[in-house]
Amino acid sequence: MKLQQKLKQVQKQNKALLATNYYNFETCKGILLAAHELKLPVILQLTKSSLDYMGLRTAVRLGRSLSEELNVESWIHLDHCDEIETIKRCLDAGFDSVMIDASDKPFEENIAITQKAVELAKSYDVNVEAELGSVPKLGLDLEEDKFTKPDEAKLFVDETGVNALAVAIGSKHGFYKGEPRLDMDRLKEIQQATNACLVLHGGSGIPESSVKKAIELGMVKVNVATEIKDTFIRALKSILQSSEEIDLRKIFPKATEAVKILVEEKLKMVS
Repeated sequence: MKLQQKLKQVQKQNKALLATNYYNFETCKGILLAAHELKLPVILQLTKSSLDYMGLRTAVRLGRSLSEELNVESWIHLDHCDEIETIKRCLDAGFDSVMIDASDKPFEENIAITQKAVELAKSYDVNVEAELGSVPKLGLDLEEDKFTKPDEAKLFVDETGVNALAVAIGSKHGFYKGEPRLDMDRLKEIQQATNACLVLHGGSGIPESSVKKAIELGMVKVNVATEIKDTFIRALKSILQSSEEIDLRKIFPKATEAVKILVEEKLKMVS
């Protein structure tokens, strides 16, 4: 099933799909082991920096081969890309979904850039995601005046034809200082204004109760990235500090297991 079809399916069921970033073999395997264990679908996400690190075709083949080996329904998605050229390369490499992120541009420019990405992706028949409003990048603070406006969300989706829309309602990328508070009233208004599949970025660290409420109000894709990296590295550091072992084939699986446990929790949260 195409991702855009699956998102519409879970939207009707008032559920969501978990989308998790992977950075190497170990994080990818940990994610897919969790999905295999629970028999649940998952979206595997890659950023341009991860593609630069692993190599585009290697990264895609890794996700595909492990999904096949573990019999997991999965899709590969390009996360946060502001370059049409990179989107084209990913489409040619067989990505199931791409995100064009021109959210830092003025409204009309964001529409124009997103339209180009949607037009480019048409012949590939893949899911296209965009962002409207400002979900702060790493190190930046929330600005309520940059939250997504419901009337602009409707116009944006109507003008661009995107399948999925990442909205700014109080989440952010990276770690939170204190408990994040999502603007549920605004989310409800956005959901009523457009039938696009809504996406929650910055899902790492948001309490389960808030995520479940957001799904109830229309979120159909929940992104988790920071916690994947943090969990893997913390587990690895702990192992290395208490062991003289140098065989990475014995060390890395323990960190992979930590990622698996984390993703199992996240999958249960959204399902």
